[in-house]
Amino acid sequence: MENVALIESFSEFKDDKLIDRVTLMAILEDVFRSALKKKYGDDDNFDIIVNPDKGDLEIWRNRIVVADGEVEDENQEISLTEARKIEPDFEVGEDVSEEVKLVDLGRRAILALRQNLISKIHEHDNTIIYKQFKDLVGEIYTAEVHHIRHRAVILLDDEGNEIVLPKDRQIPSDFFRKGDNVRGVIDTVELKGAKPTILMSRSSPMFLEKLFEQEIPEVFDGLITIKNVVRIPGEKAKVAVDSYDDRIDPVGACVGMKGSRIHGIVRELGNENIDVINYTNNLQLYITRALSPARVTSIKIDEEAKRAEVILKPEEVSKAIGRGGHNIRLAGQLTGYEIDVFREGAEEDVELSEFSDEIEEWIIQEFSKAGLDTAKSVLEQDVNDLVKRTDLEEETINDVIRILKEEFEE
Repeated sequence: MENVALIESFSEFKDDKLIDRVTLMAILEDVFRSALKKKYGDDDNFDIIVNPDKGDLEIWRNRIVVADGEVEDENQEISLTEARKIEPDFEVGEDVSEEVKLVDLGRRAILALRQNLISKIHEHDNTIIYKQFKDLVGEIYTAEVHHIRHRAVILLDDEGNEIVLPKDRQIPSDFFRKGDNVRGVIDTVELKGAKPTILMSRSSPMFLEKLFEQEIPEVFDGLITIKNVVRIPGEKAKVAVDSYDDRIDPVGACVGMKGSRIHGIVRELGNENIDVINYTNNLQLYITRALSPARVTSIKIDEEAKRAEVILKPEEVSKAIGRGGHNIRLAGQLTGYEIDVFREGAEEDVELSEFSDEIEEWIIQEFSKAGLDTAKSVLEQDVNDLVKRTDLEEETINDVIRILKEEFEE
């Protein structure tokens, strides 16, 4: 029978998609009711009995017997003559239950049933996947590279779910080949239409935090707490850690002997430089630690404006600022304070910008990138060091030094 064959095909969906029996029965009933409503105008007077395990399906239409010639609604009522063709002893006013065969719905309706079912199954699957991954947001996940696009890498997990790793959520040094296993955190999950879009991130601070949980037992066990994580992906990161157990050195436990514990994390992040510092409620000390490896001479804090003026020895300024300004930027993000750096004896110094008539602006900017923005800060450096710390030629640096000596040391 057609209904048996149809139900058998429905059972295939159950096996393929691992849908539980109750859910499948609900989907099947919904699909059949839609078909009945389309053919008869209403489905309230139909009983649908589905057994997807055995492939059984029965549809019964319930109508009231009325006198011949008084039928007003053919779906709800049946004439006495027609009722007695089913059972010869029916009387007016009685209820008649008549089985509806699938073939009665018509071939087109049966094909539409199957398409509707496929659509409902996919919708159900997508809802399950959406809920599953929504619960995994912020957690580390591993998937395999399926193919590589210009702006994203498309990954597949063991269940065949598609996960997107956009270019802007990769580490700049990331390079993937088809078949590579990739780790990241589930960043966002969205339902676009009926299909869930799952985005992974390797540039999120959460990825670094979860790597600490995965690689360092004391963090996983809760003996060490990660207070804050800030990153410039692939370049530098700062992690503030704390422990409520005085016997545990949180920084030492995270870094390990000769960096043994943190080495795997650094490698996973494309050799990102990671500073681990002890968290403290003492704001001055916290800012001092955040600016490491620079050694701070003194700090003046404006809590209302969320600014900190930091005084350092001239040789410490470039360390505080860091390559490309990364160190001071991350220190500010970690502490929540805008940090201004000043050199000791700066009142006797002159800003390089004061020499803009004689030194080109791009050259001043190159020195500034290296944390050298006053005459003294340049003159105190060795020429070879200046060549290494800037993208300037030795001849250009010597010209600048000559100008500064002529003007500043007079």
